[in-house]
Amino acid sequence: MIIPEKLKQGDEIRIIAPARSLSLLSEENINSAVKNLEAQGFKVSFSKNCKESDIFMSSSIQSRLDDLHEAFSDKNVKAIITVIGGFNSNQLLKYIDYELIKNNPKILCGYSDITAITNAITTKTGLLTYSGLHFSSWAMEKEADYNIESFKKCLTQDNEFIVEASENFFEDEWWMDQENRKPIKNEGFFVINKGKAEGRIIGGNLCTFNLLHGTEFMPDFKDTILFIEDCVEDEDLFVLNFDRDLQSIIHQSGFENVKAIIFGRFETKSQMTKEKLLKIVETKKELKDLPILAGLDFGHTNIMMTFPIGGTCSLEITDDKVELKIIKH
Repeated sequence: MIIPEKLKQGDEIRIIAPARSLSLLSEENINSAVKNLEAQGFKVSFSKNCKESDIFMSSSIQSRLDDLHEAFSDKNVKAIITVIGGFNSNQLLKYIDYELIKNNPKILCGYSDITAITNAITTKTGLLTYSGLHFSSWAMEKEADYNIESFKKCLTQDNEFIVEASENFFEDEWWMDQENRKPIKNEGFFVINKGKAEGRIIGGNLCTFNLLHGTEFMPDFKDTILFIEDCVEDEDLFVLNFDRDLQSIIHQSGFENVKAIIFGRFETKSQMTKEKLLKIVETKKELKDLPILAGLDFGHTNIMMTFPIGGTCSLEITDDKVELKIIKH
């Protein structure tokens, strides 16, 4: 694996929009995100085409490719962060210059729809990529300490670290009202199956990850730990869709080589309960002997851990210990 250089004070971060456009964000939130990144000691620059917007609140494939390639080519840029998620990042996969990226390795960070690009780049080049804060996430003015600390542990430091559960999480529309946040007490991690494992991290957003099935961009399952979260598009059908999308992964060639599964937090409106998740797992005999941990701080609630796609982690779940450690990142 190729591990990109860690960020340090004064480094330039380029903002690109491989899914939805920067024009989706208010000027107030753009300014807040820049301010908060600069407060961490980073410089912020924007790709040429990131504000282009069509009827899908995105831009042409060529515009998005040009910005991605330019960001990797620019020697002054040390990290690339995506504006926000969306629905069409996988349009780019056939046209990305993977050799250029391999020869100019640097941090690429985003989540949700960006899952397609991060897993594809890691698969095609061996470069670690990162599931974590979008540029839009940096606009959060309050209750962002966990987000920032996790980002820094993964992207500015080399040391192994244990993933801790947040004290609270949020499901509020903070971008509409930064002052009146509504915390929800975090119950902590939820153990489904005990066991120990160490492996290479793949995954991210489930419905996006499944778009890679049958393609050259799908990661090899050998010795992997699968991180999975999903977003709600239909509240009434979410649990059923999640079940069949998870089943689709299990049907993939090589799934028997997965060593553990980590589920992110489900939104309340998903109607996914512990009981339903347990039932889903119980119906799949392939998962019976896998260590499985749920309720981690990644997904589509407003607390966000950063983790490395292609990096290494260990998981230990016993009667006395529940520990997830990020090792290579």
